[in-house]
Amino acid sequence: MCKFANANPAAIAVAVTLLAAAICAVLIVLLRPVLQRYALARPNARSSHKIPTPQGAGIAVIGATLVVGGAFASVNGFAPLTSLFVAVPLLALVGLVDDIRPIPVLPRFVLQALAVGLVVFTAPDDLRLLPIPLAIERTLLLIAGLWFVNLVNFMDGLDLMTVAEAVPVTAMLVLFGIFGLLPWPVTAIAAALGGAMLGFAPFNRPVAKVFLGDVGSLPIGLLLGWSLLQLAWQGSIAAALLLPLYYLVDATLTLLRRMARREPFWAAHRAHFYQRATDNGFTVAGVVGDVFVLNIGLAVLAGASVVLRSVAADAILIVVGLGAVAVVLRRFSQPRVRPSGGA
Repeated sequence: MCKFANANPAAIAVAVTLLAAAICAVLIVLLRPVLQRYALARPNARSSHKIPTPQGAGIAVIGATLVVGGAFASVNGFAPLTSLFVAVPLLALVGLVDDIRPIPVLPRFVLQALAVGLVVFTAPDDLRLLPIPLAIERTLLLIAGLWFVNLVNFMDGLDLMTVAEAVPVTAMLVLFGIFGLLPWPVTAIAAALGGAMLGFAPFNRPVAKVFLGDVGSLPIGLLLGWSLLQLAWQGSIAAALLLPLYYLVDATLTLLRRMARREPFWAAHRAHFYQRATDNGFTVAGVVGDVFVLNIGLAVLAGASVVLRSVAADAILIVVGLGAVAVVLRRFSQPRVRPSGGA
């Protein structure tokens, strides 16, 4: 797993998580006055917040993840991480500029493709998912990576929403790593990202004092996507799909619905199921709580998939996962009925 002499992998993972959480929290405290001055997100018709709120705490999340995760992940050598550690800051820089002064769609998309492509096309040729030509598979992975990076950004629209997604996913990835089912670098990066999100959580709980911003949500999407791809390359494709299944379904159905209506799907909006839930009378805490519980359930299904290692079991688990997601999406789509008060 890793070359720490006489070390317990679980203890190391916990240490990485706690250290990243502490560093992230300290950085947010130091950065918040600057963000308050230069990166204020003002409410608009598509926002879920009501008061101007500083954005850019993703600087702290990504900084803590790269510093702590990189230090522990590189114990076996840094070379396998080089492309990731170039691509993530590049994507963070694109997000930072876009937070302050929006970048037009096409150049923003090209820069995102460059960052994702650095990760996808520099991976070893022996890492394969499908029995198709390598160039075609890597092109498909580039498209999937671009979608995943953007959907994480799209889904970062409520207080604690990204925490509710990233923490269960990274926790299960770390658990896989502890049992030797993932390479150590992936385990260390996942532990650091999960810890950084925990350090960010107290500042983002309703009503949020600070937001991630694109500087956080875009590279978080790349880090999660890279980690899930590594899991798929280990032969656990079903688990890699189950872990982010809520994000995948909500964002994809929303995109398809907007395209069918000939709406500008690349523009900001309030059409996601979780956003419609707040319009339907759900509280932010209620929505995020439902998503968090759902994601824990999906993580359990992913764990079962890795343990069972059966095509039939994977099919059943994915159907169960889709059913659970469908229940939550249907609930979010319907107006919440509040009990009437007594006389």
